[in-house]
Amino acid sequence: MRIPLTLLRRRPAPAPETAAPTPPPSPFERARGVRVDLPTRALYQAISLLLDYPGEELVARIPLLRATLEQSEADGVSSAARVRPLLDRLETTALAELQSDYVETFDMRRRCCLHLTYYAFGDTRRRGMALLDLKQAYLASGVDLSDAELPDHLCVLLEFTASVEPAVGRVLLQDNRPGIELLRLSLADRGSPYAAAVEALTGTFPAIGGSDAQAVRALVAQGPPDEEVGMEAFMSGSSASQVGARS
Repeated sequence: MRIPLTLLRRRPAPAPETAAPTPPPSPFERARGVRVDLPTRALYQAISLLLDYPGEELVARIPLLRATLEQSEADGVSSAARVRPLLDRLETTALAELQSDYVETFDMRRRCCLHLTYYAFGDTRRRGMALLDLKQAYLASGVDLSDAELPDHLCVLLEFTASVEPAVGRVLLQDNRPGIELLRLSLADRGSPYAAAVEALTGTFPAIGGSDAQAVRALVAQGPPDEEVGMEAFMSGSSASQVGARS
């Protein structure tokens, strides 16, 4: 049987077009319409200092921090009042004891880690990518962290929110809400005075629900992921030299 030439000349039907996946919105896009008032930013700045490793400079700043928090409370940030017990302890306890307690609290316990992406990813390649995303957000805001800082440290993110890009920082804090909540619960369970600072922070967030609440329940039950794969995606070049700088 002869095949008509018209059939031989037909081009094959084009493959159906598949839409390219839509990239998720950036923190800057999600921050549109987000507002962080000055009293809340002042609270975030104070908490960023109070959750850092204690030194003589921090102790000397306690009167200023106390005045700042009292002003934030007077300006409507009611959760600022929760920090008073921590201020009292920092003001009345020997520095060596404060430093020893800080290390035992934050460096020795997986559920009291100040590096927020650890709660979601553990020490895995996925955490490395999350760190890169955070660092890119900082760079886009004109902040180039030193090698001694990891971008997911709570003190770094709070300082960024307080003084650089409040709306973007607030979005990034909310992205890490489950980890922050587990940190709060873990510190409270230990009776740590540092729980007061994290409670003051979470007091500025809306009520938790939905997927965030489910993630917190899973973290409470299981803890952070325990997969020893490494963070090669983030730890390249100079960034690899000071991983534990704020640990």
